[in-house]
Amino acid sequence: MKKTYVLIGTGGRAEFFYGALTSEFKETGELRAFCDINQTRMDYANTLLQKKYDHPAVPTYLSDEFEKMIEQEKPDFVIVTTVDRTHHTYIIKALELGCHVITEKPMTIDAEKCQEIIDTVHRTGKEVRVAFNYRYAPHNTKIRELIKDGTIGDVYSVNFEWALDTQHGADYFRRWHRDKRNSGGLLVHKSTHHFDLVNFWLGTEPETVYANGGLRFYGKENAESRGVTKFYQRAHGSEYAKEDPFAIHMEDNEHLKAMYLDAEKEDGYQRDQSVFGDGINIEDTLGVMVTYKNKAMLTYSLNAYLPWEGFIISFNGSKGRIEVKVREQSYINSGGEKADEGAIEEKSIHVLPMFGKPYEVEVSEGEGGHGGGDPALLRDIFGTPEEDEFHRAASHVDGAMSILTGIAGNISLRTGQAVKVDELVNIHR
Repeated sequence: MKKTYVLIGTGGRAEFFYGALTSEFKETGELRAFCDINQTRMDYANTLLQKKYDHPAVPTYLSDEFEKMIEQEKPDFVIVTTVDRTHHTYIIKALELGCHVITEKPMTIDAEKCQEIIDTVHRTGKEVRVAFNYRYAPHNTKIRELIKDGTIGDVYSVNFEWALDTQHGADYFRRWHRDKRNSGGLLVHKSTHHFDLVNFWLGTEPETVYANGGLRFYGKENAESRGVTKFYQRAHGSEYAKEDPFAIHMEDNEHLKAMYLDAEKEDGYQRDQSVFGDGINIEDTLGVMVTYKNKAMLTYSLNAYLPWEGFIISFNGSKGRIEVKVREQSYINSGGEKADEGAIEEKSIHVLPMFGKPYEVEVSEGEGGHGGGDPALLRDIFGTPEEDEFHRAASHVDGAMSILTGIAGNISLRTGQAVKVDELVNIHR
């Protein structure tokens, strides 16, 4: 029997889910409706359904009709791909109305909303699944396997550097993410992927978090200090933006134009704001230290303005060291093919045994976005789940433990103090 789905939030990430559901997984699942604050954007999603996926248009509901949609469509699952700050609203309503939930990361953006979700899961008995595609990338699964098999013994420390480039990294400063009230900043919106990977790799949970950082490159004040004198509010219609390599021009991209520029008349959302404008209150340079319950330590850094995209990580253990480097293809959200998002251009896993000869670990190449993680995640969510020795499916607890590292980091940024994660949320009740 087919499982039934509705989706709320038809922006940049939505097609990842509804495109798969109405093509590769149409035998196991049925999409019944879209919901969004913006009718133009839903209409465009229906156009894509018909033209790109050869699927009939589905009913549309405005966001204030969410409960009406659940009542009329009676879905088994609600897929949540809205702005981060509203995730908890729709997760909780869906659970209370008897649905399971699949949510884009991060599950939510602060401790209070996280506790509300946890309490609702316990109260309703329904499930929340968090879409952590990076777990499914073959190289990330291989790292979990190496550590699980004791290749370097007990892991004592991890050094983890994530680099966002001047296309993808800059994109967070053009969009709604630039306001921390919407996204929780990059420590929550982006780093939740990375903190989840560490939890997944080490099989543990964060205990204490200390963070430092700030807005060092983007924003008007930083640009002024570097001698910039020509500013604009948004790229569309700006002469100055034509000379700015950080600007995106939605009128030149059919997809961005239809999804955002043509939809502005309804909600006023501007997708192409200047990364050197006012109103940016998230950090672009971050350093975090985490101590885990198994006594491992993490030193983590995130920079959002670098000439390359990807990560470098090293694991130090009682029997040796693992060194990993992954370089990803540059992209902007909704600016091209989904398979290009996080596509791998270069990767290596190097094992250095304490008293043995170093060697490279071969990893099969994954096809599709995020190093092959996207198709594998979608098969797990919408297809027939297979036995998974690595337990990559992420529950609400996994979702909470990933965001709580970033939430604790945000508190540490404000207070200058280390933060105990267990004091933020009661998760294991």
